[in-house]
Amino acid sequence: MTVALGAAVACALLAYALFAVQSVVLAVIDARTHRLPDRYVLPGYPIAAVLLTVSAIAQGAPERLLPAVGGALALFAFYLALRMLRPAAMGGGDVKLAGVIGAYLGFLGWESVLVGALAGFLLAGFYAVALLLIRRARARTAIPFGPWMLGGAWFAILAAAVPAFTGD
Repeated sequence: MTVALGAAVACALLAYALFAVQSVVLAVIDARTHRLPDRYVLPGYPIAAVLLTVSAIAQGAPERLLPAVGGALALFAFYLALRMLRPAAMGGGDVKLAGVIGAYLGFLGWESVLVGALAGFLLAGFYAVALLLIRRARARTAIPFGPWMLGGAWFAILAAAVPAFTGD
């Protein structure tokens, strides 16, 4: 392995490790408080920008930054549109977190952006249905969406990583 490739892998691994820590912290906070505080969400943007940029440049693939930026913008815009349509259904923290998630998923490719976004909605939907079935919630009960967004993101990240480790 060349030094540049080693640096690229190290930067990418560090970026995703920090995102994992951020994910756990935010999921716990949102589950407990129904809030995603800016002081925990917003640092994800510069961390992703710096580490993923260094990784892409070190591996000689700066074109990987286009879907990373595109994914961040696309998910941010999508969640912002949802918030504008139904402000009570989507919090501002979810919108800001969507951009961070989009950057990490986009770095892996557009398919990961789509899979991660859809998986988050599916996970939240399954959770909501389960709560309704066991009578722990009603149709108007608010559930925190951040943990499910992050769960969907990690589903897509792991789905993208498996072929790299298995050689598929």
